[in-house]
Amino acid sequence: MKRRLRQIAELVNARLLGDGDVEIAGVASIASATAGDLVFVEDEKYLSQALQSGAGAVIAAVAVGTSGKPLLICGHPKLAFARAAQMLRSDRSFRTDEGVHSTALVHSSARLDEFVIVEEYAVIGADVEIGAGTRIGAGCVVGRGVKIGQDCLIYPRVTIYAGTAVGERVTVQAGAVLGSDGFGYVRDPEDGHYEKFPQVGRLVIEDDVEIGANSTIDRGALDETRIGRGTKIDNLVHIGHNCRIGENVIIAAQTGLSGSIVIENDVVLGGQVGIGEHAHIEEGVMLGAQCGVLPNKILRGKGIAFWGTPAQPLREYLKQLARLARLGKKKR
Repeated sequence: MKRRLRQIAELVNARLLGDGDVEIAGVASIASATAGDLVFVEDEKYLSQALQSGAGAVIAAVAVGTSGKPLLICGHPKLAFARAAQMLRSDRSFRTDEGVHSTALVHSSARLDEFVIVEEYAVIGADVEIGAGTRIGAGCVVGRGVKIGQDCLIYPRVTIYAGTAVGERVTVQAGAVLGSDGFGYVRDPEDGHYEKFPQVGRLVIEDDVEIGANSTIDRGALDETRIGRGTKIDNLVHIGHNCRIGENVIIAAQTGLSGSIVIENDVVLGGQVGIGEHAHIEEGVMLGAQCGVLPNKILRGKGIAFWGTPAQPLREYLKQLARLARLGKKKR
């Protein structure tokens, strides 16, 4: 579904220069753009290249030179481009004319809004509630009592365990597992065997969260695991039971969180970060790739980057590396 450029300008709060009736169907890079595509430029030196491309319109921070091509002018072109892309994608993804596929299994007690789409061979359990505009992909399994809000996109073969609550506008990529049992055992000192600790809590996913492909998030053991509004989780991430993740947190691929960890708002976790149980990462902290945080550790300092294992402020980490390098030279 195409959108007129003036509609996009209103959505992203940009100043329109040129023909607002130009129809835009998608987004693209400058090199691959065609007449129906929108492109963006953050650096002014690339603006002339964008204006000479095949794109139908350009989002930029300034207007320098003209080619007859319409411009959207705003302070943050990349952000505006992302919002425009989301609008155009939503028009394609949330079609409301497909309904429930004949091969899907939907329990008689499940309550689905009339505009929900359920694709081939999906299984919807008892007492499930799904809001308008949500798509359940092929082969998904949605357990008893799960609640999913409006305008969610659940890609194929996602498994959502019983009792999980999913907010609105949530995207879950293929193969993710939500609400599985946590890894909790109690050792019997008499014979050494491990007894499974109850995993009877639940998982809550708040609004506007995205969860990457093949990521896993455990339910709480006795209470709940919670993922805060606006958090973005990359592929192949594991979050253990009883974790509390704040709002607008970024978690990159292959990161692993043990149980009962608190991650406050606006934290950034790089790829392959490992965090021990009961650790607490305070608001705005940034952990570089492959950081290791010891159990029960508290990291604080809004805007401070940490690196290494055990994680420490980046400046201290770099000083230690420099000292090690000097020691190595002395030995040689």
